[in-house]
Amino acid sequence: MQIGVFCPIGNNGWLISKNSPQYKPSFELNKTVVQSAEQYGFDFALSMIKLRGFGGETEFWDYNLESFTLMSGLAAVTSKIKIYATAATLAMPPAIVARMAATIDSISNGRFGLNVVTGWQRPEYSQMGMWPGDEYFGKRYEYLAEYVQVLKELWATGHSNFKGEFFKMEDCQVKPQPSKDLKIICAGQSDAGLAFSAQYADYNFVFGKGLNTPTAFAPINDRLKQHTDQTGRDVSTLALFMVIVDETDEKAMAKWQSYNDGADMEAIHWLQDQGDKDKFSGKETNIRHMASSVSPVNINMGTLVGSYAKVAAMLDEIAEVKGTDGILLTFDDFVEGVRDFGEKVQPLMKSRVNADSSVPSLIKTIAMEKSA
Repeated sequence: MQIGVFCPIGNNGWLISKNSPQYKPSFELNKTVVQSAEQYGFDFALSMIKLRGFGGETEFWDYNLESFTLMSGLAAVTSKIKIYATAATLAMPPAIVARMAATIDSISNGRFGLNVVTGWQRPEYSQMGMWPGDEYFGKRYEYLAEYVQVLKELWATGHSNFKGEFFKMEDCQVKPQPSKDLKIICAGQSDAGLAFSAQYADYNFVFGKGLNTPTAFAPINDRLKQHTDQTGRDVSTLALFMVIVDETDEKAMAKWQSYNDGADMEAIHWLQDQGDKDKFSGKETNIRHMASSVSPVNINMGTLVGSYAKVAAMLDEIAEVKGTDGILLTFDDFVEGVRDFGEKVQPLMKSRVNADSSVPSLIKTIAMEKSA
């Protein structure tokens, strides 16, 4: 089971609360988090791209770094962990992204991969005069399919003459090419999104669901399998979960309750309003999931709250869900969260200890260094 960290590229991470840790994003913060994750044997680090926040009292996500430049810096100060940046495909031409990806592939010595997003929040793009109109909601995966075909042609051959509805290449050239095949991630939950991932992605990124219900996302894997049965491709799931831990279940749950008590409702209402803009994509979309009123304080991602042992057991349950290859983690406090996961949760996980015999020795070595 792979473990990844969802880099804190936006202010306050993934908690829309006045009571959660308040911080601005910086390269130093992300370097600390990702270098620590690498030290504890995490497999990958992924950063989103967000071009406009939700406002409110906490100015949620109003402060954001840029994904490619951040991950290129992190690639230069790490040596083992896989690095994924996110392309805002409406704002970044595929030939430019292909070249940037090849550059970070060189910086990282082959550790780079790409997450592609269609764009769900209209003000991110309309503020720059780049929103193509709301009919785009209904065509966004057709657009993304052409986009990725151009990327793959350029990475594979160094040139492209692709002609489609959205992109028309004219002897487009990108050299040097990446040193190895670059993995592509897409966050698909709608039927169109799952069909896209089954055809073009290597991993499908999905939201975990509910509080301490680790396997509730399993039906999405089943739906993805229906699509991959048609494409004949092997596409596995990376599931997103927030981890809030402490010495006891009671202490961890008290944190979770405090975050909910301090919910920034103005920012949450902005998110919910944006979730209503897409009239084309149906009910099963990531944005509709994020904007739900069920648990908006953490954008409705699956949340694991409890003692170190309890959370380790729930993570092992996720590992047993057929079609799941990895878990992407967020934390209420990223610096403490990565450390607690590495030292107190991961050693208790059967899916990590049994899968990689180096994990127990790694933790033992870190503990000995700290006590020396």
